Amino acid sequence: MKKYITDEVGLPTLNDIMAELAKPGRDPREQFEAFSFTEGVNSISDLKVGMKLPGIVTNITNFGAFVDIGVHQDGLVHLSQLANHYVSDAHEVVKVQQKVLVTVIEVDERRNRISLSMRDEEKAAPRKRSEKRGEKVLETDMATKLSSPDGKI
Repeated sequence: MKKYITDEVGLPTLNDIMAELAKPGRDPREQFEAFSFTEGVNSISDLKVGMKLPGIVTNITNFGAFVDIGVHQDGLVHLSQLANHYVSDAHEVVKVQQKVLVTVIEVDERRNRISLSMRDEEKAAPRKRSEKRGEKVLETDMATKLSSPDGKI
């Protein structure tokens, strides 16, 4: 080690370097997680309705979030498809560079548009309970609400 000693780098510095190199796995940076898109899905023509794909949020707008799913065209998750509950601002649910799991709900190859959903249909919950003629009725959509006898929404 004496052959590495110079006017700028002394023995104590070299000893410190050797001591740190002897301790592997002490990198102070956060653990890096590699992200990979679904294999075999490389273009918009490879997409099928109902496919569940991993993606990364690339942009958030007033009407939803754009997600990169690895087909060189970002897909849109509309506000109504971000969660099983009402969302007024996409920032409440997602952030840029967030990893998400999306479902393809529509593919328009001619216009090069992909519609995606982050809703979990298995866990979808009714939005509101109301009293109707003394019994509890689950209201799940606007048509049900509008057809109620009292006309209240």
